[in-house]
Amino acid sequence: MMKNTLLICGYGAGISHAVACRFGKAGHPVALVARNVERLAGAVAELAAEGILAHAFPAELSDVNAIRRTITDVHDTLGPISVLHWNAFLDIDGDLLSTPPVSLGQSVDVRVVSYITAVQGCIADLAASKGTVLVTSGVMALDDTTINAFAVDYAALAISVAAQCKATHLLRHILAPHEVHVGEVIVNGFVEVTPGGLGKSNTVSPMAVADQFWELHTARRENSVIVGGAVPISETVLYSC
Repeated sequence: MMKNTLLICGYGAGISHAVACRFGKAGHPVALVARNVERLAGAVAELAAEGILAHAFPAELSDVNAIRRTITDVHDTLGPISVLHWNAFLDIDGDLLSTPPVSLGQSVDVRVVSYITAVQGCIADLAASKGTVLVTSGVMALDDTTINAFAVDYAALAISVAAQCKATHLLRHILAPHEVHVGEVIVNGFVEVTPGGLGKSNTVSPMAVADQFWELHTARRENSVIVGGAVPISETVLYSC
């Protein structure tokens, strides 16, 4: 039985591809949004070979008008959106003294402004289906001495993911009256099969993350889970963002 659409914003070969496979095999049509047209076309073909209905929607996710247009196109092409997966971010290295301010602003825009734009654009569909908002987060969102020391050379990523985490926790309360569930997976480590994971230890399996997203979506009990163990985390900071 065909289910409502899964919209993945920020498609790549790692976590979001695993999410597309996990939800697609469960009957959800999948909308893939990213800038790279060739990568999207390859992904659609790969998913089709697995029996998954997927469509590519090339778009620049830093452009809020493009996000709004894309959501309309997804709805018109694949039907109502019941799951929004926000996986978009800018991969920027550098500490706070070397990161260009414009890069820091762009990182926050994608993690927060574009993310909230997507939620606003999908809210009618999400509320009608009592759907789910799923967000890929990272361990650098948490406030802890060990984590902050680790995050020094990834300042833009750390600050923007912390802001995204706060936005997600606010959305939990805002969307609850609409019976829309909000869930985040905090990834504690670099992701396998991605450029960032090459040569790294304590990597995280994309499918392990996808399985957690599926559990958040179907069980609707938890709002935040951590996958991976690259950085030690104390109990006192698990929900500090």
